[in-house]
Amino acid sequence: MNGLRPVESSFVVPGPSGVAVRDRLRGLTVGDERVLRLVGDHLGSLASGDLKARCAAGLEHDNESWASRKRELTGLSSSRWAGSLTKATHDQWALARRGQAAHIQQLESGVNTIRHRLSLPLGEKGSKRLAGGYRSRREWHAKTRRLRVLEDRLAAARADWAAGRVRVVRGGKRLLNTRHHLEQARLTEEAWRARWEASRRFLQTDGESGKRYGNETIRVGPDGQVSIRLPAPLAHLANAPHGRYVLAARVWFAHRGEAWRDRVGANRAVAYRIHEDAGRRRWYLTASWTIPPAQTVPLTAVRAGGLIGVDMNADHLAAWRLDQHGNPVGAPRRFDYDLSGTADRRDAQVRHALTRLLHWATRHGLAIAVEDLNFTAETTREKHGRRKKFRKLISGMPVARLRARLVSMATELGILLVAVDPAYTSKWGAQHWQKPLTTSKRKVSRHDAASIAIGRRALGHPVRRRTAPPRTHQSDGYGHRTVQARPATPGREGPRPRIPGPRTRSVPPGRGANAGNQNAQHRPGRSAEHESWQQDPLPLSP
Repeated sequence: MNGLRPVESSFVVPGPSGVAVRDRLRGLTVGDERVLRLVGDHLGSLASGDLKARCAAGLEHDNESWASRKRELTGLSSSRWAGSLTKATHDQWALARRGQAAHIQQLESGVNTIRHRLSLPLGEKGSKRLAGGYRSRREWHAKTRRLRVLEDRLAAARADWAAGRVRVVRGGKRLLNTRHHLEQARLTEEAWRARWEASRRFLQTDGESGKRYGNETIRVGPDGQVSIRLPAPLAHLANAPHGRYVLAARVWFAHRGEAWRDRVGANRAVAYRIHEDAGRRRWYLTASWTIPPAQTVPLTAVRAGGLIGVDMNADHLAAWRLDQHGNPVGAPRRFDYDLSGTADRRDAQVRHALTRLLHWATRHGLAIAVEDLNFTAETTREKHGRRKKFRKLISGMPVARLRARLVSMATELGILLVAVDPAYTSKWGAQHWQKPLTTSKRKVSRHDAASIAIGRRALGHPVRRRTAPPRTHQSDGYGHRTVQARPATPGREGPRPRIPGPRTRSVPPGRGANAGNQNAQHRPGRSAEHESWQQDPLPLSP
C-alpha cells in the first residue's frame, strides 16, 4: 500500500544462550563478611584502574596492550583474577560504546525532526508519518534554540565516537548523582556510602571446564560449600590450604539446582558472582553458565495447530487464542500487572503475569505470538512533541524486561515464540476486528483486537477479515456471513438458519425441496430448487 512501510516477515524466536540462578549466602560470620569486603574492595580498585587504562587506549587498543595489562594485574591478584578483570573491562567498554552509538542515533533523529518542523509554516498540519509545523512563533523560537543545543551535543558525541572516547562510571551514574539528592532518595550519607562501595566491589570469575567443580577461583561444591582463592596481597587471610578461604555459608539453588549440580559434578564451566545488597544487609551468590542452542522449529510447524496472539501494554497483556485459520477461539484473556513501587516488586508483577500466560498456553499446547517492539526512537520528546502523557506511557512500558523474561520462561516450559512486525497491528486490529466481535455480553477493546492482528500475522494470514461480496450477491436478506473456514472444512455447506420474514420467493422460508442443501444451485450437474421433481422409472427385472 502507498505510504505504508513494508511489513517484515515473522520468525521463530531463538531461545536464550545461557542461564543464571541466585541464592542467598545464609549464615555468614562477621569474619566472612570482613574478608569478602576486603577482597572485593581490593579487586574493585584494580578493576577501576584497568578500566581507566582501557578507556585511555581508545581505538588503539590491541592484543599487546591487553597482555600488558593482564601481566600487571596478575602480580597484584592472580592469573585467573586478572583474566576476569580484563574481560569485565572489555565488556563494560563495549557496552558504553554501544550506548554511545544509540545516543548519537537519538540525537540525529531529534535534530532532523526539528529541522523539518522549522522549515514548515506555522500551524501547518502534519501527516501520519511526519509532524507538522509549530503552533506559535514563541514555540518556533524556542525550538531554534533547542536545535543549536542538540547540534552541539551531536557534534561532541560524534567527536567522542571518532576518537574512541567513552565515559563510564563504575557503580552507576544514577547512584553517583544520588549523592547530591540524599533527601529525595531518603538516604543518609552513611547508607549511600555503603551502597556505593558495594556497587564498586569486584567479586566475579569466569568458569573453566576441566577444573574442579568448573571454577578454580570461586569454587562451589555439590554440597554447597563456597571457597575463594584469595589474591596474593590478601593470602594471609586464608583459612584453608593453597591460599583459599572457605565461607561458613552454604548455597543450594532451589531453582535449577539439579542442572547446576550436574554441571559441577561433571567439572563443567560455571561462572560465579558474589555481591552485597547494602540496603538489606544480605550477601548473594549468582551462578551462570551457557546452554546449547535449541533446535529451531520451522514456522510452518508452529502454525499447524494455531497459536495465542499477545499484545503488550503498559499495564496488562491482552491475549486471544486463534486456530490455524486465524479465527479467534473462545473469549479474550487479560493478564494485569502493576509497575508501581520498587524494582523488585515490578519484576515480580511482570513475572507473575507471564506465568499465568504461559500456563494458559501450556494447557492448550500452543505457541505464542508477540510483537518485536523497539521503542528506542519512539520516546524522544521531538517525535511526539506536546504529547507528554503518550511519551510517558511508551517510556513506562517494560518492553525489554518482558521480552527477556518471556523468552527465558517460555524456553524452560518448551513453548515456542513467534515474533511479528508491530506495524499497524493496533490500528488494523481495531478497524477489522473490534466491532464485529463486540456483542451485548462481551466488550472487545482495541488491545484485544490487536492481539488478533498479531496472531493472524504470525499465522501468515492478512489482518483484515474476508472481503464481503457485492451487496446484490449477498444472500440471506442482504445479511452476509463472514466466515473464515476454508473450502475443505466439513460443514461449511450446511443448512442455512431460518430467517423469519417475507421473501421474494414463492416458497416460504425453509419450505423448499432443497432448503437444507446449499448444493441446490443452478449449475451444471446439480438439481435446482424450483425444478419439478419426477421419480425415474424402476428398472425391470429380466
